[in-house]
Amino acid sequence: MRFLTQSRKRPTALMVYAGLALGVSAVSSAAVLIRLADAPALTIAAYRLVLASIVVVPIGLATDWSALRSLTLKQWGLAAVSAACLAAHFAFWITSLEHTSVASSVIIVTANPILVAIGARLVLREAASPSVMVGIGMALFGGLVITVGDWDLGDRRLYGDFLAFLGAVAVAGYYIAGRSLRERLSLFGYIAPVYGGAAVILLVVVAVTGTAMTGFSLETYSYLALVGVLPQLVGHSSLNWSLGYLPATLVATAVMAEPVGATLLAWVVLDEAPPVATVAGGALVLSGVYVALRGR
Repeated sequence: MRFLTQSRKRPTALMVYAGLALGVSAVSSAAVLIRLADAPALTIAAYRLVLASIVVVPIGLATDWSALRSLTLKQWGLAAVSAACLAAHFAFWITSLEHTSVASSVIIVTANPILVAIGARLVLREAASPSVMVGIGMALFGGLVITVGDWDLGDRRLYGDFLAFLGAVAVAGYYIAGRSLRERLSLFGYIAPVYGGAAVILLVVVAVTGTAMTGFSLETYSYLALVGVLPQLVGHSSLNWSLGYLPATLVATAVMAEPVGATLLAWVVLDEAPPVATVAGGALVLSGVYVALRGR
């Protein structure tokens, strides 16, 4: 396959694309699993990152310890900012699912590449191509369509949409802050301090706010475990693995299927059919993201 990069022991094309499909399917399950877990949003966010950290932190320390030790104070500061942004992303996005539909929430948060492009232009002074600007315009208009549609459904939906937008802003900050670190560290060397730091931040917030971490039903504990394992470890690990063999643009484009998968799962499992405005606006948002990604 022409998309596959050269490697001495590379997997077959079928394995690579199966890994990509597994990653997209796994991350698509997150919103529905979160809805099924009868626990506070901050608790779900904390469990997700704590469970992921238990796995990735030891691997990162074992495989990239020397590089981590050589990081400067400024680079550790960037890691801290990246961790704070990741913690904020999960806190805002998971809370948004308590107030708005799965479709609206996931579509809005999946538009984060648009915000990364805007942030890279403002913060990193990276030039934006005409295609990126067109994609940004399409995504913004699609977001407006979703907002207008949710306006008729009440203030609670709009509040949820706003929280999802804040989640998208936070994850864009996570990507921008971690860009230079990712060039210096391996995958696990980077996500070990970031996941671990984000988990600590969320645990502190949970403790300060008095949010419950225990006392749930066995069913809820099962869903909390699934949130940490399926979308986080299986999903994101599969996507990051596929990046080693496929172009980043192709992987990013495939991830745009997450809102589709999440919406279909919510329809089947939660009986939550997406409003027409969400479908129309979502199509514009995802098309805009696609145009922007192709233009980078």
